[in-house]
Amino acid sequence: MIDSGSRNNSESPPRPVNITFIGGGNMASAIIGGLLKKDYPAAALRVVDTDLAACSRIEQHYVGVKCFNDARKAILSDDVVVLAVKPQQLRDVAQNLPLPANGNLVISIAAGIKLADVSRWLRSHTKLIRAMPNTPALIGRGITALYPYGYPQHVTENELQTAERILGAVGQTVRILDEWRGDQLLDAVTAVSGSGPAYVFFFMQAVEEAARELDLPAEIAHKLVLETFIGAAHLAAQSSDPLAVLRERVTSKGGTTAAALTSMQNDAVDDAIKRAVRAADERSRALGEELGKD
Repeated sequence: MIDSGSRNNSESPPRPVNITFIGGGNMASAIIGGLLKKDYPAAALRVVDTDLAACSRIEQHYVGVKCFNDARKAILSDDVVVLAVKPQQLRDVAQNLPLPANGNLVISIAAGIKLADVSRWLRSHTKLIRAMPNTPALIGRGITALYPYGYPQHVTENELQTAERILGAVGQTVRILDEWRGDQLLDAVTAVSGSGPAYVFFFMQAVEEAARELDLPAEIAHKLVLETFIGAAHLAAQSSDPLAVLRERVTSKGGTTAAALTSMQNDAVDDAIKRAVRAADERSRALGEELGKD
């Protein structure tokens, strides 16, 4: 089951549970920054990172947030633990975390890693949620899919809502509640929204290069492309019409837009995009299989 209704938690400040981030990289920093902007108490936030420079940077940038080099000194019994390390690091990190059996809610944002593997590495821990945010979280405009492991038996509704409030600090959230295909669907989410910003940048780059080849000044070409994509995205977000209908409204028969779209269709651009998304999905699954092996 997929709960497709997106959630924007900007009007509901997170409940001040203690949160420990394992890893102090960009996504952890984005979430911490988003929480603090919503008046989350800095004293309830801690970070574990073995990089002394990263720890120093976090404590200087986020006043009141403490950073530790040792998880044993940071994690409290009632903490929500956010695994924010690279997928390649997750096994070693998880195996060395000092967590009591199902004593903490654990949220993993590592791409591709299945919750069954995280559970095994955490010595049969089942209070787990797999989350897939994306880079617009850095400016508070992200979208995160959440898959709870064994909902509602192992992860309660209250715990899922807590995770939604945490990730909701950097954008909207959606739930994936399919007990049997949750990890598989998170791979699809990774391919669509996790990798999706790069597809948009790629397309924007191509349009901008075409604009410059048509002798538009670089600054004007860049602004035209940015505002066109921003405006089109806002229009789509505010309309109840399907994307195909919005596209048709811009396309007059025999006009300039029709010429461009016909060229793309002749080049099978839509099929190429679909193949690209499938390739990302397959890579997410393969990454999970590779890194999940004993």
